Amino acid sequence: MDRPKAVVLLSGGLDSATVAAQAIEDGYELIALSFRYGQRHDRELLAAQQIVEHLKVKEHFVVEVNLAQWGGSALTSATDAIPTDGVQAGVIPVTYVPGRNTVFISIALSLAEAKAAEAIYLGINAIDYSGYPDCRPEYLEAIQHLASLSSRAGLAGNAPHLVAPLVMDSKVDIVHRAVRLGVPIALTWSCYQGEAEPCGVCDACRIRDRALIEAGQPELATAIGRTMYHQEQSTA
Repeated sequence: MDRPKAVVLLSGGLDSATVAAQAIEDGYELIALSFRYGQRHDRELLAAQQIVEHLKVKEHFVVEVNLAQWGGSALTSATDAIPTDGVQAGVIPVTYVPGRNTVFISIALSLAEAKAAEAIYLGINAIDYSGYPDCRPEYLEAIQHLASLSSRAGLAGNAPHLVAPLVMDSKVDIVHRAVRLGVPIALTWSCYQGEAEPCGVCDACRIRDRALIEAGQPELATAIGRTMYHQEQSTA
């Protein structure tokens, strides 16, 4: 029998790669969806393509939707400073891109309906990226309701199910899951910068490196990240 299909939003980062591998384990044939949305660099899209090849995903769509035209985020600006002082509880970071997940999921819903996909897998996480309003369980519930109202498939009772396996996982939990699923962690890209190697100091690198070290995978962290981690531990 043919496997049911699922669309996976694949940014090229650790979370989305882990979700893609989880969807395969759950029995789905994947359709990968990535976006060129005006982000500072295309390095993450290269990672997404490498992950697609590693996981042997047959279909991979890269959609252009330029959210940088109106700004509002350090991730879509060539001049705004990238934060390096760590995530602050209760503060929405300047790396939040207004409406990004809503735009992405809307396009994913269109793709899912066209391809008769039963599910859409999302790498959103409400723990380590607290402060992003479009990464909360309440948001996911609201978008699921929208999916049931906004399409022919939804009116027929066949709206794709939005699956966010990592939504309440810690980053360490995500690393453990990635290792169990055989995710090629070294191929993933989380850094906000687009250089040849991860910077090790931006907030995304700091969160990733800490989790890799605490999950027993220090060799996958940046050298800068390992040094900063041990310095923090020695002064704690």
